[in-house]
Amino acid sequence: MSAPDVAILGAGIMGASVGWHLMRRGVKDVLLLDRSGSPGQGSTGRATGGFRAQYATSINVRLSLLSRAKLLSFAEDTGVPPGYAPCGYLWLAGSPRDMAALEGARRVQHEAGLREAVSVDTDEIRTLNPALALDGVVGGAWCPTDGFVRPCDMLAGYLRDAERQGARVRWGAEVTALECRTDRVVAVRLGNERIPCGVVVNALGAWAAAVMNQTGFDLPVTPLRRQVAATVPTDALPAAMPMTIFAEDGFHLRVRDGRVLLLWPTPGVAGNPFDGGVDDEWVRQVTAKARSRVPALRQVPVDAPACWGGLYEMSPDKHAILGPAPGVPNLYLINGSSGHGVMHAPALGHLLAEIVCDGSASTLDVHALRPGRFVEQDLNPVSELL
Repeated sequence: MSAPDVAILGAGIMGASVGWHLMRRGVKDVLLLDRSGSPGQGSTGRATGGFRAQYATSINVRLSLLSRAKLLSFAEDTGVPPGYAPCGYLWLAGSPRDMAALEGARRVQHEAGLREAVSVDTDEIRTLNPALALDGVVGGAWCPTDGFVRPCDMLAGYLRDAERQGARVRWGAEVTALECRTDRVVAVRLGNERIPCGVVVNALGAWAAAVMNQTGFDLPVTPLRRQVAATVPTDALPAAMPMTIFAEDGFHLRVRDGRVLLLWPTPGVAGNPFDGGVDDEWVRQVTAKARSRVPALRQVPVDAPACWGGLYEMSPDKHAILGPAPGVPNLYLINGSSGHGVMHAPALGHLLAEIVCDGSASTLDVHALRPGRFVEQDLNPVSELL
């Protein structure tokens, strides 16, 4: 195999976005390497497809706005519709403290350009989602341009069009190590196979830290399991229901492909950190929450075989890591999106292509996402809610 100009480790949504954007920028030889046997077998295929710009930090709001702009032209650019459906995100506050946090985030959102995000009272919440039991709810936050995307369709669009432009994709190719000399990566290794390369992009998601041991940079990315309970097919809730999130404990739900998806973030489990299974007790608890808060679901069973788990790639401040690895200028990182990977992939791939090709990002100021911030102890603020 000829040496590529750029080797991208990982062909999920993040790696595919980088590859597509590099090809659009005129990079001639891009090689994507993925250990899976086919597209969508990692975290991308397990994502639930939420899309929002309601965040508590300016950089995340701006990433979402850039991604949204790119979603609007996605079908024209790639030939595949991304499934963007602006059904809205509805946040519910169960206390004055939660309401204050939502209001503080909204000020950040307005300053960053998300002017359509608003506060809502309980009467407005009833109109937006009549299915809810609002016991204890004091108000909420609403953004009508938030909504949903289809992650595997986005992945297909990026991969197909990147390959049409000349990118190469190898499936069943697990990168086991990076070969370094002085301050540069000179090759990637797939077991006994050695692939020389000029530039390397680490887009390995929750598995990103494992290949970094020869670079001198300790990439602070760890896996975190997120579980999804799916009901049997039902029309108990409308297909266009907004993503509805209870700020009190993070329980949220949406309708996808005729089923209701129930989600409730819980701490990681002991044992294998890459376990993507589903706990029976968690399913019981999340089902009870759903039936208490959404009476229309009280007679709708969960379909146990349809439930699944997936992995977030967590950074210490729950913000993406974007740019060259400290001390290794030809190794670029696009990691740690902490559950925001699918929605921010269009923006992050665009920005990293600018960094690789031009030396810096020009579309957005991405200083807040630089890999060196962890050594500098200059982390982004973390919101408990958003």
